[in-house]
Amino acid sequence: MTYVLAAEEEHNPVLPLPSEIALGLVAFGILLFILWKYVVPRFEKLYEERAEKIEGGIEKAEKAQAEAEQARQQFNAQLAEARTEAAKIRDDARLEAERIRDELRAEAEAEAARIVANGEAQLQAQKAQIIAELRSELGRNSVELASRIVGESLEDEARRKGTVDRFIAELDTTGARN
Repeated sequence: MTYVLAAEEEHNPVLPLPSEIALGLVAFGILLFILWKYVVPRFEKLYEERAEKIEGGIEKAEKAQAEAEQARQQFNAQLAEARTEAAKIRDDARLEAERIRDELRAEAEAEAARIVANGEAQLQAQKAQIIAELRSELGRNSVELASRIVGESLEDEARRKGTVDRFIAELDTTGARN
C-alpha cells in the first residue's frame, strides 16, 4: 500500500494544477486587455493610414495615367500636324524649285536668243560691209577693165559711178535668174 499512496501524492505532469490554470487565465486576461486597449487601436490606425495611402496612391496613379494618355493624344495630334506641315513645306519647296527652274530656263532662252540676235546682227553688218567692199572693189576693177577694153578713160566720177551701178545691177539680175 505504500506504493499506492506514493502514486496518489505524486502529481501528473501532463495536467496543470488548478492554481496554475487560474494564474494563466488572469495573465491571459491582462494580456488580452492590454492588447485590446493599446495595441489593437494602434494597429487599426496604422491599417487605416496604410489603406488611405494605398487608395491615394491608386487615385494618383489613375490620375497620372489619365494625364499621360492625354499627353500622348496631344503628342500624336502635334505629330500629325507637324507631318502635315512638313508635307506642305515640301510641296511648297518643290513648287518653288520648279518656278525657279522655269525662270532660269526662260532667262537662259532669252540670253541665247539675245546672243543669236547679236550674232545675226553682227553677221548682217559684216555681210553689208563685205558687199560694200566687194562692190567698191568690183567697181574699180570693172572701170579699169572697161577702160582697157574701150580704150577711153572712164575717169569722170559720174560716168564711172553710173557704169558701175549699171554693171552691178546686171550682175544682180543675172545672179537672181540663176
